[in-house]
Amino acid sequence: MQPYIHTVQYYETDKMGITHHSNYIRWMEEARVDFLRQIGWSYDMLEKNGIFSPVTAIDCRYASSTTFADEITIRIAVKEFRGVRLVLSYTMTKSDGTTACTGCSEHCFLHADGSFIRMKKEYPEFYRILSEMAASEPAS
Repeated sequence: MQPYIHTVQYYETDKMGITHHSNYIRWMEEARVDFLRQIGWSYDMLEKNGIFSPVTAIDCRYASSTTFADEITIRIAVKEFRGVRLVLSYTMTKSDGTTACTGCSEHCFLHADGSFIRMKKEYPEFYRILSEMAASEPAS
């Protein structure tokens, strides 16, 4: 799994020249979209299959600030998956190895009508990939 790289844009900074805190959540989404593409289940493919995955919770812990043109490496991992709820963890580091931010996002899987998807039965390959990734992560 390749990490996602984001370069801080000028418009993402505030008057003090520091990245505005809201952008880290956006970067988590960018990394999540890239993660799904890398495992063969892009957002486009999910939606074409009638799978919707809303965010049900988000957590973001800031460790050190970032500024314009910083290159941020975002590593994503499946922290938990049991078929209904998916929890992803994110670690964002600057090019010098300093942790800028850590976080988690929680998601569920729904049909277009809002009913829950039984991932194991309806999408066994997607279920298998996420389950294996969750099992390979050390317990936190």
